[in-house]
Amino acid sequence: MDRDSGMHTELTPNPDSVKWIVPCDVPANVPAVALEPGISFRYSPLGVRLFAIEGVQSVLLARDSITINKAPEVEWRPLGQAVSEAIREWQASSEPVLGEDYQPPPQEEGDEVLARIRRVLEEEIASYVEQDGGAIDLEGFESGVVKLRLRGACESCPNSAVTLKAGIESRLRQEIPEVQRVESIG
Repeated sequence: MDRDSGMHTELTPNPDSVKWIVPCDVPANVPAVALEPGISFRYSPLGVRLFAIEGVQSVLLARDSITINKAPEVEWRPLGQAVSEAIREWQASSEPVLGEDYQPPPQEEGDEVLARIRRVLEEEIASYVEQDGGAIDLEGFESGVVKLRLRGACESCPNSAVTLKAGIESRLRQEIPEVQRVESIG
């Protein structure tokens, strides 16, 4: 994959998040990877570069994009320039996007309802959330409640409650009668 081709940005519904469109070489079998300061350094050489920039709060790596969440008090113009430069430096390097220590999260086995929830999220909902620079992690299902962690642009988006209730919860309840409600955790 040509790492130098066509980098540009797209706005997301979250004013504190911007999505950089750039190939990241994230393996096809790996979902979007949410990075946070401190714990991500051994997982992503690109993450190390991005978290060295003051104001970067979180990073979401997907196959064809990088979504940056910034601190609310930081202005986008200088931060965006620094992020673009860090991405260009990474593109020019031979570093992988994910380091040797990265391990994808384990998938739960067995529970048929959980498998159906995961299928709907992955096949029907994830691509829409990813278009806006976000990702969804299924954290569990218990007593009719689906627990999700919103990542990337969805983390602090003012519209995340609407996405969660009107979009995700509505679709899951329509498809899976055992689902009573959806909650965001984290």
